[in-house]
Amino acid sequence: MYIPFDQLPPQARVWIYQASRPLTEVEQTEIKPALERFATEWSSHGKGLQSSAELLHGRFLVLANNEEAGAASGCSIDASVRFVRELEQQYKLSFMDRTQLAFLNEGEVRLVSMPELKSKVAAGEINRDTLYFDTLINNYGELQQAWPRSAGSSWLSRYF
Repeated sequence: MYIPFDQLPPQARVWIYQASRPLTEVEQTEIKPALERFATEWSSHGKGLQSSAELLHGRFLVLANNEEAGAASGCSIDASVRFVRELEQQYKLSFMDRTQLAFLNEGEVRLVSMPELKSKVAAGEINRDTLYFDTLINNYGELQQAWPRSAGSSWLSRYF
């Protein structure tokens, strides 16, 4: 069962997938109905999930499920990954590359590869206050309150 993204409870579980490139306006317009359709049909053991999906910042695909109404099972999570993989193929991009980190710089989402991170920190291009899109957060409340968050308050704090 689809629930509007802005009506999710704070404890709803989220999965964040970061696109390897910005999505065009046309791509976003095409993807949004597919996200709603997926969330409407998403189920666990034959029972519909109270779920939602959204594109944020033209780059992040967020799937969400209100686990108080019904938890996502391994099979339903596998179905969500298949859905994301289909989008990857259709739009010739990656949503699964975890070696790229996304930062907000001058109002624009910019990617930095893991191997580049230390040199960017050393050069002062990334610091504790740089806004970081932490794709490891797992609930809607945190997404709403602290996303993006300062790099120093994320798992990246060890680099400063």
